[in-house]
Amino acid sequence: MMERADQLILNYVSKAADAAYGVLRPEQRLDFTRRLRARIEEERGGSQNARDVARVLARFGDPAALVEREARRLADASAPSPASPPPSPGAGTGAARSGTTAAFPRVVDDAVPPGVARHTRMARTAARTVVKDRPREAAALVVLVVAALLVPFDLPAVAIFRPPAIAWGVAAALVMSSETWTLRDRLIGAGAPMLGYTAGGVVVGGLRVGDRPGLEAFVLEFFNTSGIMFMIGAGAGVCWLFLRLLDRD
Repeated sequence: MMERADQLILNYVSKAADAAYGVLRPEQRLDFTRRLRARIEEERGGSQNARDVARVLARFGDPAALVEREARRLADASAPSPASPPPSPGAGTGAARSGTTAAFPRVVDDAVPPGVARHTRMARTAARTVVKDRPREAAALVVLVVAALLVPFDLPAVAIFRPPAIAWGVAAALVMSSETWTLRDRLIGAGAPMLGYTAGGVVVGGLRVGDRPGLEAFVLEFFNTSGIMFMIGAGAGVCWLFLRLLDRD
């Protein structure tokens, strides 16, 4: 993963160097790519995740646009000021003499506020801890999510059971066999999808019937809404179990 992240940076800097060829002088081109690489490493913050590095590079934008901005900045820096006399031969050292800037400009970052970033890191750490230390509970949550995701697909029934119901049964068995959650938490988490399917389907389906009389209209609206209510219940159950799992840990 680290090699892939480094390769992404190398490819980006290479594209910038290619775009700078013929636009910047050789020493300017070398200085530009060096500072660009240093700025990317700073924004990267030591991350070895290729996805994080890709987001950093996306914030920098098109390498050709960076080259154009660098060329304009160098042109502005080399242009004499009307209020200042032209520099004497040999005057200036370092970056001023070579026509380069001392530091690469900061990119426009879409960073989240520090508090949000801190809580996000805490949530990621907690999720990794759950997966590592509680594999059965993590598997139960995953299967419960799968049960909800299967609802929109009109998959054929196995015997008399629909695939979402089968997945829910497996998830419920995993949840109920866990000793980490309390009995109350297990009943709430495992029962939330079916509670949403039945009670939610009845209530919402009954409201959608409106003025249409008859059992047929109610049954039609029940099956039109019960699947969605099952998904909502499954999501609520997963959230409840996950939060209770964090509290237990």
